[in-house]
Amino acid sequence: MRVPTLSTFLGSLTITAIAATPAMATTTGGAAAGSTTTATPAPTSAPAIRLTPITSKSRKLSYKGPIYQRTATGEVIPYATPAPAGQLTNATGGSTASGTTATTADTKPQLLVPGSLARYVNGLAAAPMSAPEAVQKVIWAGNEIIGLPYIYGGGHASFESPGYDCSGTVSYALHGGSLLTTPMDSSEFMKWGSHGAGRWIAVFGNSGHAYMDVAGLRLDTSAADDPSNQQGPRWRPLRTENAGYTVRHPLGL
Repeated sequence: MRVPTLSTFLGSLTITAIAATPAMATTTGGAAAGSTTTATPAPTSAPAIRLTPITSKSRKLSYKGPIYQRTATGEVIPYATPAPAGQLTNATGGSTASGTTATTADTKPQLLVPGSLARYVNGLAAAPMSAPEAVQKVIWAGNEIIGLPYIYGGGHASFESPGYDCSGTVSYALHGGSLLTTPMDSSEFMKWGSHGAGRWIAVFGNSGHAYMDVAGLRLDTSAADDPSNQQGPRWRPLRTENAGYTVRHPLGL
């Protein structure tokens, strides 16, 4: 009785092994059909992130390259007729021909230039085409108040003001890029955002002053390191050194 039983048992094992072999061959990971084992995907490398700040290699503001303008409909067209140099002052807070003084910012063209550096065009900053949209909007917002007078506390009670101080100027520009919801003073900027200079934006603050570098241009009310010696909100060359300031930047920029 034992021999037939053992033979029958071995035969059934052979049949089971033969039946399982095709199922094993049809899988891609070596698991039998119906197994819950999942093949591990090949690792993919994360894209490289440039953390080096965009800075100008020259302190000269002159620019002779192509200039474009973004229209109200979002179309980008050549900007062929820049305003004369004197016209900017009259339109943005200086004395007009009639002797009156402007108290509000006029709408400026949304200028664009190729590359990653902002460029100085007739007192305004042209945003680099390769910059994120938020950075471009910061630049265009800064243009709106260029030439307005320096007013201590200007831009603190409200983003809208007939003039701006240092931190009011920085607040207005950052608000234009949807990066700030409430005006801040220079001391508050020492704790704002992320530590250090960002790739596109760096905000410098201490207890008495604040200014901002954006894509290689400096937005500042102080004429320090600026041959023009003009006061109030203006685009200026980068400072040769920034000792005594805490440097912050918006996350991701």
